[in-house]
Amino acid sequence: GPMKSACRVLITVVALLLVTASIHAQRVFSSSDDGVVLPVVVTRVNPDYTAEAKAAGIQGSVVLDVVVLADGSVGDVSVTRSLDSGLDRESVAAAKQWRFTPGTKDGERVAVRVQLEMNFTLK
Repeated sequence: GPMKSACRVLITVVALLLVTASIHAQRVFSSSDDGVVLPVVVTRVNPDYTAEAKAAGIQGSVVLDVVVLADGSVGDVSVTRSLDSGLDRESVAAAKQWRFTPGTKDGERVAVRVQLEMNFTLK
């Protein structure tokens, strides 16, 4: 109905592999790798609508590239589809607070890259 939540989040997967240079170089897996089980959302935090975006009537979705770390917390977040600078910023801030059951590869916890879509809809 019209009162559905302002932020419907779809998790799709990006087939991207990359090595992140953190303290220990860590391979980040994706759903296309053999033996990978994707992370599952445990805690989701919806982004806030900025007053400016509301006033301007901006609606749509921000797509984020998110690395879910082996402990289920969120590592790097980057915007792959921008909507509005304020809403992009809110989306990144919200995504960093998400928590997951970590993804695994062959039963071991690993970092996995997922895509989050934050949808902004004015009621």
